[in-house]
Amino acid sequence: MDVRRDCLHFRGDIPCRPHKDEGVHCGDCPAYVRREGRILIIKLGAAGDVIRTTPLLVPLRRDYPRHRITWISQFPDLLPSEVDDRLSLDTAAILWARHTAFDLLINLDKDREACALAREVEAREKRGFLLGEDGFCGPCDDGPARAKFLTGLFDDVNRANTLTYLQEIFAICGYAFAGEEYVLDRAAAAPAFELPVEGPVVGLNTGCGGRWTSRLWPEEHWAELARLLAADGCCVMLLGGPEEDAKNRRLAAATGAFYPGLFPLREFTAVMNRCDAVVTAVTMAMHLAIGLGKQLVLLNNIFNPAEFELYG
Repeated sequence: MDVRRDCLHFRGDIPCRPHKDEGVHCGDCPAYVRREGRILIIKLGAAGDVIRTTPLLVPLRRDYPRHRITWISQFPDLLPSEVDDRLSLDTAAILWARHTAFDLLINLDKDREACALAREVEAREKRGFLLGEDGFCGPCDDGPARAKFLTGLFDDVNRANTLTYLQEIFAICGYAFAGEEYVLDRAAAAPAFELPVEGPVVGLNTGCGGRWTSRLWPEEHWAELARLLAADGCCVMLLGGPEEDAKNRRLAAATGAFYPGLFPLREFTAVMNRCDAVVTAVTMAMHLAIGLGKQLVLLNNIFNPAEFELYG
């Protein structure tokens, strides 16, 4: 019996999709497509950065339509189905990547673990950042990767930068950013809940993650905004993760705003999709709002505003 290991659908250890759907075998399979290579993307986090890196899939799929794309991330649930293999950064993924040959490796993280993996993986071409012999991150080239590297070392260089993040990473990969949009999977249906108020739905994402807490807007400001929006006829929906749960419950009790609770990442995307507009700091919710095409009010007090592509 023939086994076509070079087929794009071949999984190695489990049945492929054409076999599950149609019962076909390799020898006479009409769905056979020869795999021409492999691409590995390393972009671990943060969650918002993973989302805003997805436009890169557009030129990669255009130029490498028969390559299998693997993405290693700390947030694989945020990766779209456009990615063939969505892997967590764990021992299994590291072992597999170290023993697989790739045509193109793209590492867009400067974290030591990402750079170490990028250095160890076998690839004909590498873009982005690698671990140096001194144990520190370094750029793969003296052009766009080095320019991005320097913005992370020197605050004045970062403040003077006028390129968006997408312009930077596209250049690192040999492309010119041309307005490619985020690539997101939309959940089939949002979790079942009834909105208590008719009118435009405004989501208030009250958190900011734990790394740069100076981004946090004071709780009393969120309360005042919620009351003003409600008085204007809006349905105010509080958004956040586990770190914001207690705060959102307090805000809901104090203002009457609707708080639907906590959800897994994919369901959270569907909840956000019910909003007409979103107010948020620079967080994962900001990037989900952009990807979902929502009106966005961005609270930014510490980042270079030039880095954000708002598609407006």
